[in-house]
Amino acid sequence: MDIYIVIPAHNEEQLITGTLNSLVTQTILPKKIVVVNDNSTDQTKNIVTQFTEKYDFISLVNTNSSTDHMPGSKVINAFYQGYNTLDTNYDIICKFDADLIFPNNYLEQIITHFSTSKKVGMAGGFCYIQKDQKWILENLTNKDHIRGALKAYRKTCFLDIGGLKPHMGWDTLDELLAQYHHWEIKTDTTLQVKHLKPTGNTYNPKAKYKQGEAFYRIRYGFIITLIASIKLALLKKKPQLIYDYIIGYIKARKEKQPFLVTKSEGKFIRKLRWKKIKQKLS
Repeated sequence: MDIYIVIPAHNEEQLITGTLNSLVTQTILPKKIVVVNDNSTDQTKNIVTQFTEKYDFISLVNTNSSTDHMPGSKVINAFYQGYNTLDTNYDIICKFDADLIFPNNYLEQIITHFSTSKKVGMAGGFCYIQKDQKWILENLTNKDHIRGALKAYRKTCFLDIGGLKPHMGWDTLDELLAQYHHWEIKTDTTLQVKHLKPTGNTYNPKAKYKQGEAFYRIRYGFIITLIASIKLALLKKKPQLIYDYIIGYIKARKEKQPFLVTKSEGKFIRKLRWKKIKQKLS
């Protein structure tokens, strides 16, 4: 199976060398890697250029966007700047972050999961962060969720879900829509990826209400939003975020912000969420 990878990168001069080195030494190489240099003011462009000169399957796209690191919109807009330069001859499309170190069998194992079952629409490993000289699981989500940093999609699944939405919550919405279209999500605990920069540490302070807005726009409804807000805030060990998330939800509802899913998709999403909540309580 042919793998194409798009890597949005903003001021990643300290980390992107490690990411690219871990990808060019895979047991099965990707057919194409596109790095999107998104308004970087450091040496990211020059570093990536050195890789493009050495590896013919790596290319560089330079683009300018907002300097604000707003979750969702910035990274997905950059992703599409790279994706739109690619042909459609891929079997698997990946959106990877520029601050990851992949085990050398990562892509081979991802291909194995897609090849083993035609029902698998998305596959991925898990992010680990360094703490006290040890690499520990970055435990922000359930074990059945693939982090936004390392998404891999079967082509037909990617097309079924309409690609990636440039909004906060895109990396949850993609999995919900994949399941709506009868695809399975495959996570692999043996694939431990080093995440060199903790999630969200560069987000703009203006983004604090975006999570709640996302809950509204995905049609969670207030009760599921409250449960999700409490869970996420506690996982991040920041209980005060519950207030921000709820305010964001109320703000979006008051402004009648456009939904990201149809009514039928929203109904499916709520039903799926309640099912998982009940499973945890039982």
